[in-house]
Amino acid sequence: MINITFPDGVVRQYEQGITAMDIAKSISEGLARKVLAAKVNGQVIDASRPITQDGTIQLLTWTDADGKATMWHSSAHLMAEALESLYPGVKFGYGPPLENGGFYYDVDLDGRQISEEELRRLEVKMQELAKQNNPYIRREVPKAEAIRYFTEKNDPYKLEIIDRLEDGNISFYTQGGFTDLCRGPHIPSTGFIKAVKLTNIAGAYWLGNEKNKMLTRIYGVTFPSQKELDEHLALIEEAKKRDHRKLGKELDLFAFSEKVGLGLPLWLPKGAMLRERLQNFLQKAQIESGYLPVITPHIGNKALYVTSGHYEKYGKDSFQAIHTPEEGEEFMLKPMNCPHHCEIYKTSPRSYKDLPIRFAEFGTVYRYEQHGELHGLTRVRGFTQDDAHLFCRPDQVKEEFIKVIDLVLYVFGSLGFENYTAQISLRDKENRSKYIGSEENWNLAEQAIIESAAEKGLNTVVEYGEAAFYGPKLDFMVKDALGRKWQLGTIQVDYNLPERFELEYVGADNKPHRPVMIHRAPFGSMERFIAVLIEHCAGKFPLWLTPTQVKLLPISDKFVPYAEKVAALLKKVEIRAEIDDRGEKIGKKIREAELAKIPYMLVIGEKEEAEEKVAVRRQAKGDLGTMSVEAFTKLVQDEVISRKPFE
Repeated sequence: MINITFPDGVVRQYEQGITAMDIAKSISEGLARKVLAAKVNGQVIDASRPITQDGTIQLLTWTDADGKATMWHSSAHLMAEALESLYPGVKFGYGPPLENGGFYYDVDLDGRQISEEELRRLEVKMQELAKQNNPYIRREVPKAEAIRYFTEKNDPYKLEIIDRLEDGNISFYTQGGFTDLCRGPHIPSTGFIKAVKLTNIAGAYWLGNEKNKMLTRIYGVTFPSQKELDEHLALIEEAKKRDHRKLGKELDLFAFSEKVGLGLPLWLPKGAMLRERLQNFLQKAQIESGYLPVITPHIGNKALYVTSGHYEKYGKDSFQAIHTPEEGEEFMLKPMNCPHHCEIYKTSPRSYKDLPIRFAEFGTVYRYEQHGELHGLTRVRGFTQDDAHLFCRPDQVKEEFIKVIDLVLYVFGSLGFENYTAQISLRDKENRSKYIGSEENWNLAEQAIIESAAEKGLNTVVEYGEAAFYGPKLDFMVKDALGRKWQLGTIQVDYNLPERFELEYVGADNKPHRPVMIHRAPFGSMERFIAVLIEHCAGKFPLWLTPTQVKLLPISDKFVPYAEKVAALLKKVEIRAEIDDRGEKIGKKIREAELAKIPYMLVIGEKEEAEEKVAVRRQAKGDLGTMSVEAFTKLVQDEVISRKPFE
């Protein structure tokens, strides 16, 4: 018999070898009909796989993120089966689920193209195959058999994947007439897939390498009902309207230039003002919390990153080393700020009375992302982290960690991000080779995070294998206005870099001790945060943040002098105002100000000038009536002070 612990803490005994599906049936047949997969000891597995030892279990349905991911992974296999039926000889790369919904499969059609009409035909074929309700059957195979199978299929991509796998760790999945190399897991059968939509076709280099062949990437999404699919497609249309790349261009926030370089954003004046305001907002909060500003160079000696471990872990993802005229001297564009901050810590002797020390920097770092992975501001090659590193005594870790949580929540609250989960990112339970540092230090760091999150009453999930190579993390997974999940703020506990850099402080016992390091970034990166913020609020920024708060709209040239007088009064009290003095009709001026997401519009004509007032309009709300400049000023200032999120 084995002991199985359920999410509510209840422990039940079952015979060794029982499956999650059998457990579900023992509870109720209704539940069993909904189960897509199971999470056993933190690992998602097929509901049909035997459970052979004591452990925890979560039965996964469509309401669970892992349940959705399993169905979308299975849908990629269903699409592959349909492709093989319609395009004999097609070859397959990878077909994963997507974090924000749906799936894709990279395929080699041997020069054939898929038109929109053929995409619809592929959808129909998928639905036809789904109705067959074929089970997904797992089979573990020897490496030699796997090689033989895909050699006969003449699929070089699967053979390349198999070459990197260890014998005894290879599995096939079969549904209907299709077999694929896959570790799983999958849903019980194709019948769970009721509604299908293939959404997009793109090109993707094999393994993301520009030197490899360009494959066809087909995107899709599936749902357990047509109603849910229709709702999802409506959200996609709304997401297109909110796309930060589209709005960034319309609102004159940022641009890209191939001459400057792919993935290197150029901040236009309005975007720079928005970014600067965000930075000032966080800097003010940091200063009040005892942070000390520092500035470090954009490059560093290669030896710095060898010491920190970043070169070993991220060297392949960095820009090539910079060789100087000095023989053997190499520099790198900075991939991380933390090694530089460790060196700042070492500039002076430190006492236990000095700690905690909190260094903060808006530091720009560089990573060589592959061309095909670049995406607007969310995936770039140069980005600025709102980085800080806290050096503290072991007895201060928990208190400091909780203070950082408070800061992150303050940032989210001020910007309207109210729906979030705190992900406790721990080491992989089995593969420890990805991490540096001692078991003892890792245990201490993980415990500090778990206790701090519990003390703050955060809604948490635990994810194994998601820790940084030097320490565990608390990652804030934020849902935007469309329900999409983004990883924004992060806090990390690190016992390892202080060891590598031999950081010390003199303790009360007059002996040297190692400090503990806390890494934190409430925004994550300025670029990615602003991209998410644009899409979250559809470009309608909170009034305190928006680049232009007020647009003055004189009805004719005759009233421009009075508009200039009002603008000057507003600017004196730090209200950001602009005048539209073009010779256009007032209706067109209002429409364009609305499209530009200007929060307030002040219409100025003969009556307003005579009474020294302004006619106020609120974006998307219309007329607020006529009021004095003083009354309008108070209206704006009160809204700014309230830090009210977007409308």
